[in-house]
Amino acid sequence: MSGDALIIAIFFVMLVNILRYMSSLRTLLCMMREANPLLYQQVNRGSNNFFSPQGDISRQKRLFHYIRSQEYMHHHDEAFIAKCNKVRHLFILSIALVIALVVSLFFVAFAGL
Repeated sequence: MSGDALIIAIFFVMLVNILRYMSSLRTLLCMMREANPLLYQQVNRGSNNFFSPQGDISRQKRLFHYIRSQEYMHHHDEAFIAKCNKVRHLFILSIALVIALVVSLFFVAFAGL
Protein backbone atom coordinates (compact mmCIF):
# COMPACT_ATOMS: atom_id res chain seq x y z
CA MET A 1 0.00 0.00 0.00
CA SER A 2 1.49 3.30 -1.02
CA GLY A 3 1.70 6.31 1.23
CA ASP A 4 -0.63 8.29 -1.01
CA ALA A 5 -3.35 5.66 -0.71
CA LEU A 6 -2.94 5.65 3.07
CA ILE A 7 -3.30 9.43 3.25
CA ILE A 8 -6.34 9.42 0.96
CA ALA A 9 -7.99 6.65 3.00
CA ILE A 10 -7.43 8.45 6.31
CA PHE A 11 -8.64 11.71 4.75
CA PHE A 12 -11.94 10.22 3.56
CA VAL A 13 -12.58 8.47 6.89
CA MET A 14 -11.83 11.76 8.65
CA LEU A 15 -14.15 13.68 6.31
CA VAL A 16 -17.05 11.26 6.86
CA ASN A 17 -16.63 11.45 10.63
CA ILE A 18 -16.49 15.25 10.62
CA LEU A 19 -19.71 15.31 8.60
CA ARG A 20 -21.29 12.90 11.11
CA TYR A 21 -20.15 15.19 13.93
CA MET A 22 -21.63 18.30 12.31
CA SER A 23 -24.91 16.51 11.63
CA SER A 24 -25.14 15.29 15.23
CA LEU A 25 -24.32 18.77 16.49
CA ARG A 26 -27.17 20.25 14.43
CA THR A 27 -29.53 17.61 15.82
CA LEU A 28 -28.32 18.35 19.34
CA LEU A 29 -29.11 22.04 18.88
CA CYS A 30 -32.64 21.15 17.76
CA MET A 31 -33.11 18.84 20.75
CA MET A 32 -31.66 21.47 23.07
CA ARG A 33 -34.42 23.92 22.14
CA GLU A 34 -36.93 21.80 24.08
CA ALA A 35 -34.72 19.83 26.48
CA ASN A 36 -32.67 22.74 27.83
CA PRO A 37 -34.09 26.11 26.70
CA LEU A 38 -31.78 28.19 28.91
CA LEU A 39 -28.64 26.65 27.43
CA TYR A 40 -30.16 26.93 23.95
CA GLN A 41 -30.63 30.68 24.47
CA GLN A 42 -27.05 31.01 25.70
CA VAL A 43 -25.71 29.07 22.73
CA ASN A 44 -27.97 30.07 19.85
CA ARG A 45 -29.92 33.13 21.06
CA GLY A 46 -32.79 32.50 18.65
CA SER A 47 -30.72 33.25 15.57
CA ASN A 48 -29.85 30.43 13.24
CA ASN A 49 -26.21 31.37 12.64
CA PHE A 50 -24.39 28.99 14.99
CA PHE A 51 -22.43 27.44 12.11
CA SER A 52 -21.87 30.61 10.10
CA PRO A 53 -18.52 32.44 10.08
CA GLN A 54 -20.32 35.47 11.52
CA GLY A 55 -21.43 33.42 14.54
CA ASP A 56 -20.30 34.45 18.00
CA ILE A 57 -17.33 32.29 19.05
CA SER A 58 -18.23 32.65 22.73
CA ARG A 59 -21.49 30.76 22.06
CA GLN A 60 -19.61 27.92 20.44
CA LYS A 61 -17.12 27.85 23.32
CA ARG A 62 -19.99 27.69 25.81
CA LEU A 63 -21.41 24.59 24.12
CA PHE A 64 -17.92 23.07 23.83
CA HIS A 65 -17.29 23.50 27.58
CA TYR A 66 -20.78 22.19 28.41
CA ILE A 67 -20.09 18.98 26.48
CA ARG A 68 -16.42 18.66 27.49
CA SER A 69 -17.16 18.95 31.20
CA GLN A 70 -20.13 16.58 30.83
CA GLU A 71 -22.57 18.93 32.56
CA TYR A 72 -25.36 17.17 30.63
CA MET A 73 -25.01 14.04 32.80
CA HIS A 74 -27.35 15.60 35.39
CA HIS A 75 -30.08 16.29 32.83
CA HIS A 76 -33.45 14.53 33.17
CA ASP A 77 -33.88 13.63 29.46
CA GLU A 78 -32.11 10.39 28.55
CA ALA A 79 -32.29 11.10 24.80
CA PHE A 80 -30.56 14.45 25.34
CA ILE A 81 -27.82 12.79 27.41
CA ALA A 82 -27.33 10.15 24.71
CA LYS A 83 -27.08 12.79 21.97
CA CYS A 84 -24.56 14.82 23.99
CA ASN A 85 -22.49 11.67 24.53
CA LYS A 86 -22.61 10.91 20.81
CA VAL A 87 -21.48 14.44 19.92
CA ARG A 88 -18.66 14.22 22.46
CA HIS A 89 -17.44 10.87 21.15
CA LEU A 90 -17.65 11.98 17.52
CA PHE A 91 -15.65 15.11 18.36
CA ILE A 92 -12.94 13.04 20.04
CA LEU A 93 -12.88 10.64 17.08
CA SER A 94 -12.65 13.50 14.58
CA ILE A 95 -9.75 15.10 16.45
CA ALA A 96 -7.96 11.74 16.64
CA LEU A 97 -8.40 11.26 12.89
CA VAL A 98 -7.06 14.75 12.16
CA ILE A 99 -4.00 13.96 14.28
CA ALA A 100 -3.61 10.60 12.49
CA LEU A 101 -3.77 12.38 9.13
CA VAL A 102 -1.11 14.92 10.13
CA VAL A 103 1.15 12.19 11.53
CA SER A 104 0.74 10.09 8.39
CA LEU A 105 1.50 13.12 6.21
CA PHE A 106 4.79 13.67 8.03
CA PHE A 107 5.55 9.94 8.07
CA VAL A 108 4.97 9.59 4.33
CA ALA A 109 6.87 12.80 3.55
CA PHE A 110 9.93 12.01 5.65
CA ALA A 111 10.01 8.20 5.50
CA GLY A 112 9.44 8.17 1.75
CA LEU A 113 6.70 5.58 1.82
